[in-house]
Amino acid sequence: MRKSLLVLLLWAPFAMALLPQPVQRLDQPTQQAIQRFLLHNRILDSPLDLDNAPYIVAADGGRVLGAQGERVYARGDLDPSQPNYGIFRRGKAYTDPQTQELLGINADDIGTARFITAGDLTTLAVQRVTQEVRPGDRLLRVQSPVDSASLVAPPTAPFVEGHIIDVPRGVTQIGVFDAVTLNKGRRDGLVEGHLLSVIKAGATVRDGLTGAATPLPDIRAGTLLVFRTYEKLSYGLILKASRPLAVADRFETARQPE
Repeated sequence: MRKSLLVLLLWAPFAMALLPQPVQRLDQPTQQAIQRFLLHNRILDSPLDLDNAPYIVAADGGRVLGAQGERVYARGDLDPSQPNYGIFRRGKAYTDPQTQELLGINADDIGTARFITAGDLTTLAVQRVTQEVRPGDRLLRVQSPVDSASLVAPPTAPFVEGHIIDVPRGVTQIGVFDAVTLNKGRRDGLVEGHLLSVIKAGATVRDGLTGAATPLPDIRAGTLLVFRTYEKLSYGLILKASRPLAVADRFETARQPE
């Protein structure tokens, strides 16, 4: 009995190390940055996901534009038990910078609307707009918020590397609390909770003596947290940056010991 208990006590720390470990609990500014971003940004794996979604037919009174506080009428499969919908318009298409494969499309945020009544045309009340609502704009269910407790990376995650391919809010210099789009997703092994290193390519200089072009070493310049994954793309939040980051910077997961 004592021998079995001793073995169990000795084994417990190793067993715990094999379990999935959550990232440190996100502080309030980090959580707020993620939730604000997800309110205004959405990726769809295929253009058909947007083309087949319910759509706005007209605004109140048959007008072609709708504004905050107005009613709009929509057609498509809208669920009365789902009260809130995002209004979106097709945005940029994302392609892999190396293979040119279509990875997904950005759904541009137009606003949000609340379900009122169903019928041949469903009535919704516009609650928030970033620009005027037009016929043909699409309705998608509001995304679920990120729960920091669910951000758990597996202990033996595969090595994944890729590139930052977009900054949805349009800045050129990326810093702490900026969200970025990554060209890797679930099919590549990324999961929500992954911490990735951001690596800037070393500059190429000319050797003053030989005249040869000489690349300087790459520099680890930041850390990002993957907080939402799609099939071929992901969103990450910059947690640390020792220097300005930019689109085309490389990222990678920690290499597993051999």
